[in-house]
Amino acid sequence: MALYQPLSDRLRPQTLQEYVGQTHLLGKNRALSRMFASGTLHSMVFWGPPGTGKTTLARLIAKQSDLQFISLSAVLDGVKQVREAVEKAKLHREQFKQGTLLFVDEVHRFNKAQQDAFLPFVEDGTFVFIGATTENPSFELNNALLSRARVYVLRSLEEDELAAVLERAILLISDDFQTSAGLSFSVEQEAKELLLQAADGDARRLLNYIEQATDFAEPLENNETIETNEASAESQESAGLLVLTLDHCKEVVQGGVRRFDKGGEAFYDQISALHKSVRGSDPNAALYWLVRMLDGGADARYLARRLIRMASEEIGNADPKALQIAVNAAEAYERLGSPEGDLALAHAASYLAVAPKSNAAYMAYKAALADVKEHGSYDVPLHLRNAPTKLMADLDYGKGYRYAHDEPEAFAAGESYFPEDMPERDYYQPVERGLEIKISAKMSRLRDLNQHAIYKRRS
Repeated sequence: MALYQPLSDRLRPQTLQEYVGQTHLLGKNRALSRMFASGTLHSMVFWGPPGTGKTTLARLIAKQSDLQFISLSAVLDGVKQVREAVEKAKLHREQFKQGTLLFVDEVHRFNKAQQDAFLPFVEDGTFVFIGATTENPSFELNNALLSRARVYVLRSLEEDELAAVLERAILLISDDFQTSAGLSFSVEQEAKELLLQAADGDARRLLNYIEQATDFAEPLENNETIETNEASAESQESAGLLVLTLDHCKEVVQGGVRRFDKGGEAFYDQISALHKSVRGSDPNAALYWLVRMLDGGADARYLARRLIRMASEEIGNADPKALQIAVNAAEAYERLGSPEGDLALAHAASYLAVAPKSNAAYMAYKAALADVKEHGSYDVPLHLRNAPTKLMADLDYGKGYRYAHDEPEAFAAGESYFPEDMPERDYYQPVERGLEIKISAKMSRLRDLNQHAIYKRRS
């Protein structure tokens, strides 16, 4: 019995001409094309989502450059395997006068010591290093390693690129059925469209889906035709046609989610896009990114907390109701759960996006926090202290405090509430939007009363 080999492995390109995608790196006069043309190979880090061809590209670079290819996985291997790879590379160079390309998948999972283990051998030319990662190298890789490698960003495959991969897969599967059972194989057009959509830019996912779905394929019924790109009605009437339908594909893609990493780069990119859409007053984009994250498996409670934060950071007193709506949405989700509670989050996101914007409260908080950290702990002025006991009253706690409600306009004009040794600050600067227009006018009136009271006191 022949050993099983995954479709994605069988379909792996053997030449750069067969490689699909990454034209921004491999197109004419692009970075990797220029590297091949110059014949000068350098160490690299491939950064991109799953299924974009990082491993395949590394293999093809080794083949194109006539290098021995050694592959390690940071998930399975450690410093011991790195040392073994080094010895293998040295021996190969001595025996065959051939260099080595060392490929490390998921390189961000190596700790600092493991990453440092590569450095001497990258520098002395023992091997060319290529690391692959789905995480931002700026955060996950040592500066020492990054300084010795160029980072190339691999992009998700476009639909036309995925379609080319799918057609190659269909041809290979067709050959298999023709050889093993004398059957023709065809895929409904709607089934193809579903597979391409569900793949979400990931070629490996696409191939896994069609391989799994093929198990459900059934012979075509008599006098039945299907809509495909390559099968004519005449050929469909012949016996022995195996058909992969939309329903078959739904069996394997049902419940699949869009590309999303709950703790990685995609997570932070998408939450940033949601926040900036709200800040930019675009309710449609805000809803898109919210639903995109929910669909991808993000924790709805985390999203609720972020919406509450946005209400204070981006809107503040321009529309205090925004914070109430965000909090209510979070509470509604706790009561309803998903999917019913998702609507409450959408309600909040759309409201925050269209609400008048002010970051005045946020900037005031940051300025006050900076003062606290810089100047330490000033004493509370005596007139602001509480005096619940006779001893404290005898020590003048609370002496001279003016009760604002007993003053005109419920405002103790000229009173100071800052520490005595600290100059007064104007942290909060309302903007001329929303309710803060009225707040700004009120603050201006109170400043006038203060200045008048201070002038009277001095005169």
